[in-house]
Amino acid sequence: MTYLRASISALTHHRHGLATAALAALVLTGCGSELSGGDLQGEQGRSVVSETSPTRPSPEQAAFAAMLNTFAQACPPTEGTAPRPTYKKPTGPEGTQSLAPGESPPADPIEPGAATGPAAELNARDWCASGHHEQRIIEALQKVAEPTPAKVRKTLNGLGYIDERIHGLKQDGKTTRFYLDLRENGGQLCEVGLAAGEVSDVNKCVVPASGPFAVKTEEQP
Repeated sequence: MTYLRASISALTHHRHGLATAALAALVLTGCGSELSGGDLQGEQGRSVVSETSPTRPSPEQAAFAAMLNTFAQACPPTEGTAPRPTYKKPTGPEGTQSLAPGESPPADPIEPGAATGPAAELNARDWCASGHHEQRIIEALQKVAEPTPAKVRKTLNGLGYIDERIHGLKQDGKTTRFYLDLRENGGQLCEVGLAAGEVSDVNKCVVPASGPFAVKTEEQP
């Protein structure tokens, strides 16, 4: 009987040991699952953060935005359209209207014609800012001999206009045409240019306030 009791006791201890080992393995497995899930959640979280984080502008993009802002600050607010050209009645030496012999003075005052083209669509700020752009671009292009598209792009880059805002570079004989996208804060301003040495010219054009670059109206340089 003593031998039987010893065998039963040993068997009982052996079963307790197996149960303890199984429980420990189960706990470790659960911990591993939590760690694995935590890592997965962490990766998903980092993915969401990376997708929602805004892309930091390049130094060239930041400088271009600063240039646009500088010109805009020197101009009036955006309300209203661009100022219309003023027309004055012809006057004689004494300030009276000059009339041909036998001609009668008009019964109604002479009113300026309706604005058309960019003058009718650009706001006051865009119209003002365009003058700053046009002057500096024309002065730079007048110094470019044999203005090829590559030379024109390099000149525009040197003035701070980045490649993504330069469109339609096309050589025509000894001249090169191009467009500049100068939209900001809901504006519609663009410039159409003709690089032709001393006779280079740049004028206003209009594009939609948002979306792809597509010229609506323009003044031919």
